[in-house]
This record gives sequence, structure tokens and C-alpha cells, in this order.
Amino acid sequence: MQWQKEKIKIENNSMVDAQVPIIISASRSTDIPAFYGDWFVSRWENGYIKWTNPFNGQPLYISFKNTRCVVFWTKNPKTFMKHLDWCDKNIPNYYFQFSLNDYDAEKYEAKVPSVESRIKTFKELSQRLGKKRVVWRYDPLILTKDIDVNELLRRVENIGNQIHEFTEKLVFSFVDISIYKKVENNLNKENVQYIEWTEELMEEFAYGVSQINKNWKLKLGTCSEKIDLEKYQITHNRCIDDDLMIDIFSQDSELMDFLGVEIKLADLFSDGEIIKTRTLKDKGQREDCGCIMAKDIGAYNTCPHECNYCYANASKEIAKKNYQRYLEDKERESIV
Repeated sequence: MQWQKEKIKIENNSMVDAQVPIIISASRSTDIPAFYGDWFVSRWENGYIKWTNPFNGQPLYISFKNTRCVVFWTKNPKTFMKHLDWCDKNIPNYYFQFSLNDYDAEKYEAKVPSVESRIKTFKELSQRLGKKRVVWRYDPLILTKDIDVNELLRRVENIGNQIHEFTEKLVFSFVDISIYKKVENNLNKENVQYIEWTEELMEEFAYGVSQINKNWKLKLGTCSEKIDLEKYQITHNRCIDDDLMIDIFSQDSELMDFLGVEIKLADLFSDGEIIKTRTLKDKGQREDCGCIMAKDIGAYNTCPHECNYCYANASKEIAKKNYQRYLEDKERESIV
């Protein structure tokens, strides 16, 4: 399935072809809420963005005309909180994927605020939006000579004990090093003595987090992982999630029509029922990714969190340079 296209007028008054997606991902490739919130608001009000394909360098215009849902991805939405009233008035539906890790001691996420500060922000965001609309991610899980499975479980438990009443789901992934050359290069550049995950280690973590979760009672899911952990009540997650959208945005008939949802209300003779008639898996993502289709509007080499394990930045220096360019012109058509 392809997104609808139509002609739009851009700022120089010329007419161009634009994709008109129903669902926007903001963004897997950079932290828009943390760093580009002003740009996002400005571009939404202008009705479109200019996006560059990272694989062929070709520009593409994206119109927000038909957008019914935005999925925000972030490690620190603190500065974006000022825009939430605007979001409520202008975006039909939205929710957050909030990555809340603890690598403070190692400084693997050098420019991310302290874990205590981010826990506070997580709670504030959840209280503002409702816990269904703030998904907790511990992403990625990194093993090193100093961080073994038990230490990771201790850190996850510490965070979870403080936020489990402010979310309904924990999603995690095991850091992929061998398949992402950027990740391997960035970790080696920072002299991180990492350990590759094996299925045995994954099972050990899965068992441990499932035991901890007996106190939290969260939904548990993995992100883009091949391994089957169902015996620990851990599912293959969809981060761009039609089930979540159906659960919290079912009043939006346009979104439900796109998702292929038929809602049969309960009556005297039968219970209510939700029927999905369409499969919308995003074929542009990795094979093990469960996400439904969405148009991502971010850009690689633009996130200045300075995470050592980043797959989206070729280097911290390039990302900082691109962010500085953005600060000089926040209303440009594209992030870079």
C-alpha cells in the first residue's frame, strides 16, 4: 500500500507532488520532541515538510492534510511539554514512545538528563496525557564487561518501581551491533567493551524481567526481535501500533477506516466486537519489526543526545553541526 499523493503549494509558490500520510512517525531517526519541537509546530502550521530520502538523497514533500495520528519518539520530551496544549488543538491523535534507560554512570547517553530528571518528566507526561499514551521503552539493552544481565535487571527494576503506575507497557530491545555498522563503529570509537547478546542471555533477561513484572503487571514486548519470548508473557511489539490506536482513538472514524476497523457495538444479544479487515505492516522496516505503516519525518545525523550506541548518527560531530544549522533557522522546510 502506498500513501496517497497530491499537488501542494510550497513556500516559493510552486506546485509539487507530496505524499499525504495518515500516520506520522516523529521520529525513529532523531529526537524531534527534545530538539526540534519548534520546527515541528511551525511545519505543521505550514501544512507540509520537505524530507530527504537517506538512501538516494532525493527530496520528498510530505503533507499533513490527512494526518490522523502522530507517534512521537523521545528520550527527553521536557522541552516539548510547552507544546502539548497546541498538540491537543491541532493533532487529531498522538502518543509517545518514551525511551527511559539508565546508563548515567557510563555516560552512554552523554547529553540526556539524569535518570531521576527523566523519571519526573515521564510521570508529568503521563499525568498530562494518560498512561496509555506514554509507552516506556528500555531501548537498547547493552551488555558490557561491567553491565551483566543482573545489573540491567536491577536498573530496569529501579525505574519500573517508580513509573509502573504511569504506563501500561514496557518495550525493550537487545542492542544490535553486528548488523548496524554505525553502532559498531560508534561503540568502538568510545572504547565501549560490549558483549554481544546470545539467545541464552536474552532468555535470562526475559525470565528476570517477567518475574519483576509480577509486581508491576505491565504488558511486556520486544522491539524488532526475532526471538520468541512468549513463554515469559513477552510479545512481539508494534511501536506504530494499530491495536493501541483502536484502544484509545476509536472515536476517530477516519483513522479507524484507514486501519480497516469495524466496531460492532454490544446489544441485548451479543457482546461488542472489533474486527480488523486490513494488514498494514510497514514493509520499509526490518523483517522482525511489527509496526504498521507510517511516514517518518526525521533525518539521520541530527540528534545531539550523543548516545554512544546510536545507529542514526555517523558521528557526534556531524549531528552537532547539523543541529547548530537548525538553531540558525528553525522554520526551514526540512530539519537539515
